[in-house]
Amino acid sequence: MSADTRQLILMDDRNLILHSHISKLEYWKWWFLVALNITFLTIGQSSAIILGRVYYDHGGNSTWMATLVQTAAFPILIPCLFISSSRDSPISQMVLIYFALGLLLAVDNMLYSIGLLYLSASTYSLICAIQLAFNAVFSFLINGQKFTMLIFNSVIVLTLSAALLALNDGSGEERVSRLKYVIGFISTIGASALYSLLLSLLQLVFQKFLKEEETFSVVLYMQIYTCFVATSVSVMGLFGSGEWNLVKDEMNSFSLGKTSYVLNLVGTAVSWQVSSVGVVGLVFAVSSLFSNVISTLSLAITPIVAVVVLRDMMNGVKVISLLMALWGFATYIYQNYLDDCEERLNRDKAHPHIV
Repeated sequence: MSADTRQLILMDDRNLILHSHISKLEYWKWWFLVALNITFLTIGQSSAIILGRVYYDHGGNSTWMATLVQTAAFPILIPCLFISSSRDSPISQMVLIYFALGLLLAVDNMLYSIGLLYLSASTYSLICAIQLAFNAVFSFLINGQKFTMLIFNSVIVLTLSAALLALNDGSGEERVSRLKYVIGFISTIGASALYSLLLSLLQLVFQKFLKEEETFSVVLYMQIYTCFVATSVSVMGLFGSGEWNLVKDEMNSFSLGKTSYVLNLVGTAVSWQVSSVGVVGLVFAVSSLFSNVISTLSLAITPIVAVVVLRDMMNGVKVISLLMALWGFATYIYQNYLDDCEERLNRDKAHPHIV
C-alpha cells in the first residue's frame, strides 16, 4: 500500500470520527430539546386541566371563554422569535394550512371545553387517554408509522382503559345528570380523535412543507399562526353566542373572588400555551405518536393531582383505568427502546472502528 493511499485512508477515518463527534453533539442537543418539550407539555397540560376544573367548579360556565383561553396566550411566544435562529418564514405558501389547522384547533378546543364542563378532572383526563389509540391509527394511515405488536397492545389497553371508565356508573360524576355525563364523555372522545388527527397532520406538514427548516422557530411560527386563527374563531363565538354579556356577572359571582377569576383565566391561558409548545415541539423533533404518548402520560398523572388539589373521588375503577393507561404507555416506550437499540446496533455495524 502506497503512502498516498494510507494518507487518504487516515483522512477518511478522521473525517468519520469528526462526523461521529458532531453526530453525538447533535444527539445530545436533540435529547435536550425533547426533554425540554416533555417538561413543557406535562407541566402545562396538568396545570391547565386543574385550573379549568377550578373555573367551572367556582362559578364559571362559559364554554366559549374556556375555549378562548386555550389559545389566547399565543402573543407571549412572539418575543421568542427574536431570540431563536430563523430563516424567513414561508407564511405565503402556508396561509391555507395555518387557517385550516387553526379552524380544526378551535373546534377541538370547544369539544374539550364541553367535556371538562360535565366531567371531573380525573375522569376527563383518563378518558383522554384514548387519544393515543386514535393517534396510532392516524399515524399509520397518514405518517407511515410502524405498527408493531407492542404498539398494538398499547392501543388496545388504552382503549379498554377509557371504555372501562365510561361504562362505570359510579365514576364520581354525581354533580351532573347522566345525560350531561354522556354528552361530556362523547365530546371528550370526539376531541381526542380530532386532537390525534391534528397531530398527524402537523407531522405531515413538517415533513412535506417544512422539511428544509431545522430550527425551533418553525414550531413557534406554527403555534402562533394556528393559535391566532383559533383565537379569532373563539372570540367570534364568544360575542356571537352572547356569552360575552355574561362575563361580568360570572366574574362577580365567582366564589373565589374577582381577582382569582382573572388570575385563573390568565393562568389557564399561559398553561395551555406552554403545553401546546411542548406538543408541537415533540411532533417536530420526534413524531406525532411520541408527542401523544407523553401527553397521555401527563393525563395519567393528572387524576392523582386532581385528587390532591381538587379532592376528586378516586374509586377502584379509576385506579384500574389509571394502571391500564400506565401499562399502555409503558409498552409503547419499550417499543421505542427496542427501535433505538436496533438503530444503534446498525450504526455500530456500519462503523465498527469508531468509538
